[in-house]
This record gives sequence, structure tokens and C-alpha cells, in this order.
Amino acid sequence: QVQLVESGGGLVQAGGSLRLSCAASGSIFSINAMGWYRQPPGKQRELVAIISSGGSTNYAESVKGRFTISRDNAKNTVYLQMNSLKPEDTAVYYCNAKTNQNYWGQGTQVTVSS
Repeated sequence: QVQLVESGGGLVQAGGSLRLSCAASGSIFSINAMGWYRQPPGKQRELVAIISSGGSTNYAESVKGRFTISRDNAKNTVYLQMNSLKPEDTAVYYCNAKTNQNYWGQGTQVTVSS
């Protein structure tokens, strides 16, 4: 079992920045990759960024150049630095950990005002 606790969401004006954190606990040795997904109002959940256990990263086209995923192995924490935020980035952001199954955090709201 893996437990994920997110923090760092909030309200920000367009052009601003936020940093999300996701702390993992439990069977962290079994994690292959961690990532961030988001679910905008009325839409399906979508991948934002993912980082593998080897450090490789992948981003959705819509956030490339603006968002950066990173991790601190000593703290078992993954971060999502979000810069140049746009109103269309408004969503509930979920942390994800992949083992032989998916684990999800509780979600954190990010609201970008125009």
C-alpha cells in the first residue's frame, strides 16, 4: 500500500506560480513512477506530468515549458512547479503513484483567475 498526501493548491492570478507537493509513505520501494494528473470542471482526468524512478520526465503538451516535475528521494516527495499559470489550468490536481496498481492522493484545488 502507498499513501499520498498533497499540498500546495490555491487561488492565483493568471501569470502567477504555485508549487504542489506530494509526500508518499508506505510501500514506497515498489513505486515505479509518480505523476500529477488534473481534472478540470466537467472534464475527464488527464495526465499533467510524470517522473519515473530513473528520473525521466514526460509532460502534457499544454504544460510544456511552464510546469516542472521533480522529486526529492530523501523526503519521498514529488513536486510540481507551475509557472505562467492560465485560467485553463484550473482543476483539481491529483498525485499518482504507480506500482503494479495505481494509487491516488485526495486532490488539491488549483484555481487561476483571469
